[in-house]
Formats: sequence, C-alpha cells, structure tokens
Amino acid sequence: MTGTSERTFLTRLMWLSIAAALVTITMKTVAWRLTGSVGLLSDAVESLVNLLAAIVGLVMIRWATRPPDEEHAFGHEKAEYFSAGAEGMFILGAAMAIAYVSVGRLLHPQALESVGPGLAISIAASLVNLGVATTMIRSGRRHRSITIEADGRHLMTDVITSAGVVVGVLAAAISGWRPLDPIIASVVALNIVFTGVRLIRRSGAGLMDRALPAEEQALVETALAPYRKDGIAFRALMTRRSGRRSFVSLAVQAPSDWTIARGHELLEKVERDIVAALPQATVTTHLEPLTEESEKKRPAGRSRARRRGPRKR
Repeated sequence: MTGTSERTFLTRLMWLSIAAALVTITMKTVAWRLTGSVGLLSDAVESLVNLLAAIVGLVMIRWATRPPDEEHAFGHEKAEYFSAGAEGMFILGAAMAIAYVSVGRLLHPQALESVGPGLAISIAASLVNLGVATTMIRSGRRHRSITIEADGRHLMTDVITSAGVVVGVLAAAISGWRPLDPIIASVVALNIVFTGVRLIRRSGAGLMDRALPAEEQALVETALAPYRKDGIAFRALMTRRSGRRSFVSLAVQAPSDWTIARGHELLEKVERDIVAALPQATVTTHLEPLTEESEKKRPAGRSRARRRGPRKR
C-alpha cells in the first residue's frame, strides 16, 4: 500500500469512527431519556468522548501520514502521540463528569422507567461500536497506527462498559434498589479512568523516544546474526519508535583493509536486511574499522587477506 493510499485508508477509518460515535450518541441519549438511568447517561457521555477523540484523531492522522519535508526530515508520525494523549485527557474529563452526576443521583435516587426499550436501544448501539472497534484495532496493528488502535481500544472499552451498564440497570430495575444505578455509573467512571491513564502513559512513552519493544529488537539481532558469524562486528545499536515508523542506528565494524566501496556495499546489505526484518524502519549505519578485540573474535581459519566479506543470502 502506497503512502497516499494508506493515508486515504486510515482517514476513512477515522471517518467511520466519527459516524459510529454520532449514531451511538443518538441511540444512547434516547435510551437515557426513556429510562432516566444515570448509568445509561454515563454510557452516552463516553460516546461523546469517542466523537471528540475521533475528530482529533482524524486531524492527527492527516498530519502524521504526510511525507517528510525540509522542516520535518524524520516525518510527522509523532503527531499520533498527541492524538492518543488528547484522547486520554478527554476520557479523564468524561470520568469526572460521570462521577459528579453519579454522586448527585446517589444522594437523590430516582426510579427507572421504560427499561426494556431503553436497554434494547443501548444493546444495538453497543453492537455498532463492537463492529467498528474490531475493524480499527486490526487495522491499527496492521498499519502500526497508535491513533487508529487507541481509538479502536477505546471503542472496545465502551462496549465492555456498556455491557456492564446494561446488566446493572436491568438488575436495578428488577430489584428495585435505586442506589444501584448510580453505583454502576461510578464503576463505569473508574473503569474509563484506567483507560485514559493507559493512553496518556503510552503517548508519553512515544514522545520520549522509548526503545523498540523486545520482540522487535530481537528481529534486528536476528538480521545481524549471519554477519557476526562472518566476523563483522556491531556496536552503538540504538532504536526508537515514532508513530508507525521505527528508527535503527548502529556502527558496523569491518576489517581495516577493506576498500570504501566494499564497506559501502556491506552497509547497504545490512540496512536492507534490517528493513526486511522490520518493515517501515529507517536504518542509519556508520562504518568503522574492526578493533583488536573484535579481530580476536573473528571465526578461526579466516585470514584478513582471504576474507571475502559477508556471505550473500
């Protein structure tokens, strides 16, 4: 998928999320108005947060998928972390609003009305969110987009909390215990606080240039292993993640009697193999002569004069 087509695809996903948020806000608001349940109101507020987050995500996706330019030579992918952080802040704001309403209803309980139709509408809205969330999580992982995946996970959290709200409201209606409804809303608020904090922490880790996950670093080491067997050494290996892109830099140590052309050919092969193991990676290499310590680790029986460089694969 080319950069332009990928940008179009990711943008369409965010529009899908916006459309789903508008539909579910309408449905859940109707459910709340029918029943008077503060639990269903909290569910509708979370869908409002989904809408705000999707709008911010759409703007950031359009910015993050722009190609590098003179002012942003390393690309614009970090814009996605701002989106994830903003979504986390929205979620925390919604949690505080829900908690405020819940306390008021807990002090002044009210009976629920038209529970059956209200819950049916709420369940239908949750099914809409479930379909969109599944699509966005899968696409976010495939395209390594933190904004798409974060939005999908937020929607999935909404589905889970909605299921809890439905069960709780039904139990409150059957039992007739009025405080149960605001208690359910408070639990929803607490649950989405955890989601918001998790998104903010992930956003901060990306902005701080955290190293690649262990499994991705292992892929880099696997790509370098055949060269090590041929006596090539590596040092100063550093990695970081910026949105959908990974950055890898390292110093490549080759025998000191190699020509510049031969060393340059080696660097190209190393970079190509790392990119093959870690797609969407930008690799920066630096050629250095082997140190005496590295020379001692070269495979036995291979003299410097007879050495032919790294094997072809």
